[in-house]
Amino acid sequence: MYIESIDTTGKNKCKIHLSNGVDLTLYKGEVRQLHLQENDEITEDMYEEVLEEILIPRARRRAMHLLEKMDRSTRQLETKLREGGYPEPAIESAIAYVTSYHYLDDERLARSHIRFYQTSRSRMRMTQDLLKKGIDREIIDRCMEEELEQSQMELIAVLLQKKGYDPENATRQEKAKMYRFLMQRGFASSEISRVLRGGFSEWD
Repeated sequence: MYIESIDTTGKNKCKIHLSNGVDLTLYKGEVRQLHLQENDEITEDMYEEVLEEILIPRARRRAMHLLEKMDRSTRQLETKLREGGYPEPAIESAIAYVTSYHYLDDERLARSHIRFYQTSRSRMRMTQDLLKKGIDREIIDRCMEEELEQSQMELIAVLLQKKGYDPENATRQEKAKMYRFLMQRGFASSEISRVLRGGFSEWD
């Protein structure tokens, strides 16, 4: 393979486009140190050396830094590293590295999310949130079954009580307002209607 082009990205970095379709992001000083120029041939040994000596250690450090700032799912971390210009072998190595130390754990992230939001969001809303983070549906379902402490109807009743909703004296407008409030939190229409119709006592 050979170097098709070397493009400057920012003040200190270059993106190197290889003929096999792979892009490598290196600092300008590294490009000079390795004597890389457009149309130069890159041997497999040189490519592996750049990966092992520069990009994989850097990707691991970057992954650790990203996880220090906030918990992320595997897919979220992969996306951030890909945006940073790391090639797939470096990303795979970084993911394996942080996973081996339990810094990256999709199940732990799912359980933490559910514990934090289960008193304010519906199961459906939390499921959608976790799917967007890239967490597997099987992990989500298992964590939901083990972590949820209230049924959805019980949670609706609690939220309505917190809002000061009086089912006995509520006007049509107040019922419609509470209905919209609960729909925005992802509760099913049938669940909302049952609680609004039956009041709180059934779910105490």
